[in-house]
Amino acid sequence: MGSPTSFTPREIVAELDKYIVGQGAAKRAVAIALRNRWRRFHVAADLRDEVMPKNIILVGPTGVGKTEIARRLARLAQAPFVKVEASKFTEVGYVGRDVDSMIRDLMENGVQLVREEQQKLVQPRAEELAEERLLDLLLPSGSAPGTGNTAGFAAGDRRDTTREKLRGMLRAGGMDDRTIEMEVAEGSARPTMQMFGSQGLEEVGINLQEMLGNLPFGKKTRKRKLKVPEARALLVAEEAAKLVDNDAVAREALDRVQTSGIVFIDEIDKVAGPGGGAGAHGPDVSRGGVQRDLLPLVEGSTVNTKYGPVKTDHVLFIAAGAFHVAKVSDLLPELQGRFPIRVELDSLTQTDLVRVLTEPRNALTRQYVALLETEGLALSFDESGVQELARVAQEMNTRTQNIGARRLHTVLEKVLEDLSFHASEALGEKRINIDAAYVRSRLEPILKDEDLSRYIL
Repeated sequence: MGSPTSFTPREIVAELDKYIVGQGAAKRAVAIALRNRWRRFHVAADLRDEVMPKNIILVGPTGVGKTEIARRLARLAQAPFVKVEASKFTEVGYVGRDVDSMIRDLMENGVQLVREEQQKLVQPRAEELAEERLLDLLLPSGSAPGTGNTAGFAAGDRRDTTREKLRGMLRAGGMDDRTIEMEVAEGSARPTMQMFGSQGLEEVGINLQEMLGNLPFGKKTRKRKLKVPEARALLVAEEAAKLVDNDAVAREALDRVQTSGIVFIDEIDKVAGPGGGAGAHGPDVSRGGVQRDLLPLVEGSTVNTKYGPVKTDHVLFIAAGAFHVAKVSDLLPELQGRFPIRVELDSLTQTDLVRVLTEPRNALTRQYVALLETEGLALSFDESGVQELARVAQEMNTRTQNIGARRLHTVLEKVLEDLSFHASEALGEKRINIDAAYVRSRLEPILKDEDLSRYIL
């Protein structure tokens, strides 16, 4: 059983700070929750199963970092992670997938995570085997070494020499322009079958597809002509898949999901109703039903998946919502009790938006500089330009709906629209500085027109 990450809470917060501005209280809460998993693995065995995860509710407007905190936390922990919107379970006439499907999705993500790790471990061996198969395809047919006579041995020696020469050319990239013909598996050859209905029938559909996939008509191949680099990549992937033990992957993934899986339930406020569901009617009935379905998952239950039953007792649930209309207290009391940690995230100020544009490793300004650099344009953002971008974004958040840092995407895209469109036509290297004057020249016509600004920004 693999132990969870040993990052300390301070180290976890420091990692989150690289990508998310502010929200110290939320970062501390998730850091403690993650560290508690490591602590649980180091307590006495008879007490370990009694230590339950402290689930978290993040309360705050859109665009302040709720989803990003959960996603980065899962990546940091190398844990299976799934994000779902609670509101999708309340759509009128929605049938087929039930609340348990989030655990099945979590298991699928866990299997994918473990499989990728295992494939990296066998990558060197897979590359060796793929190279041999590639050489078999490149060598002319009919030149196999003979047996029982000197001429046969000579032919074999010549073939070996030719093979080694080809190997050297292949490794040096001298064969990259060569085209070869090979059998390639078709990705979607198997018949598809979708089943709608009550809880559990989804699994029947999955199992039937697996059975059909093992029949002769379930796996089809066809001949394709490919360049050597593309053929090599396909062969490496095939060999890596053969070397990985799928049963071992499923066992490891099941263990990880049960001990370190993270489910992020967004828009939890959409299934909360004023009054806690008393005297509910209409859509409130559906909302209350979703909460009642969520309750056993969060409390701890067993969900059947095609990889085996998954116990959710130690899965960490992080819920998030704006809670503009409903309040956390409008959730079912039993559900509230399973989310003991509640953190309110702050709305972003203009200063925060400036930091969002410049500080994170994946800051938008850095992304645009890198993108336009591919066209030979040297883009730079002046401090005054960054301040003006943040000011406009904050103004639009105040004027219309507050969507937090997401407004910066719209504003920046509009400011750089002409540059992005004409970048490929620019002759020679150019240097462009985005300062306050440049930002105003692109946005003033839009900002002056109240209706137009609401529509575009």
